[in-house]
Amino acid sequence: MKLEFFQKKFWTASRQCAALDGKCSISCDDENINCYLIDNNGFVLVAEDYTLTGKFFGEAEGAVMSKLLQMGSFKRVTLYDYQALCWVFSESSDSGHTLLDPYFAFFSAVKWILTELVIFLVEFNLYSWWHSDLTAKAQRMGRSMQVPCDTEYPAFISERTIKENTGNVDCDGCIKSFVIQQIPSSNLFMVVVDNKCDCSMFEPITMDPIEIMYNESLKCERLKMQKDRRRPDTCHPFHPEENSMECGGAAGLTPSFAATLLCVLLALFPR
Repeated sequence: MKLEFFQKKFWTASRQCAALDGKCSISCDDENINCYLIDNNGFVLVAEDYTLTGKFFGEAEGAVMSKLLQMGSFKRVTLYDYQALCWVFSESSDSGHTLLDPYFAFFSAVKWILTELVIFLVEFNLYSWWHSDLTAKAQRMGRSMQVPCDTEYPAFISERTIKENTGNVDCDGCIKSFVIQQIPSSNLFMVVVDNKCDCSMFEPITMDPIEIMYNESLKCERLKMQKDRRRPDTCHPFHPEENSMECGGAAGLTPSFAATLLCVLLALFPR
């Protein structure tokens, strides 16, 4: 099922009421309320603002999500990523390996000259030369790079026993009300929020990861907790449907002259 079709089905179902005349006293089409369809982890599936699809509900309604955590409708758990990558700022980079080959030094010099020439042609024009007082000299800064690190990030899980809940949030004298109700036979929740109050004083709740900074003792404990993967209990060297008589011809392969020549030429140029 495509997302567009699912969203249309949801908005159609939200307009249906059990009243005799079929008209709803409150509808998601009302400008004073916002309707959301979220899953049991708090991610938005359907919203009036289509840019919120796939985002965490706490980013759109931080005040309401904070209240749901206080009421116990959702609980926060901490997850760890031991194979994450973090951005670090590098002032300079070492290039000592290029000194091992004179070709690298020669091509690096040519590359530097061409780069400086292109930058000069891009930055230089008559207007900037005439109005030199309005220009600012660019400074070459360091570069950012990714390094392996450990991070922790929050995750949110709905409480299975709570099927429906209502609450109010005090936003500097203005009361913001909301209703959350689980959709039967699913892990989805419909949330209706009153949008007449400005609750910008509440910070949005995000799931951004935070780098774990280790000292010497914590790093040692972290290495002790790391366990090696267990090998399989049994060995499967063959498969019943595999024909062992059908052997490959890898021994008859010969190196290609063109491929070998191409590898040699690539080794002479700097990467």
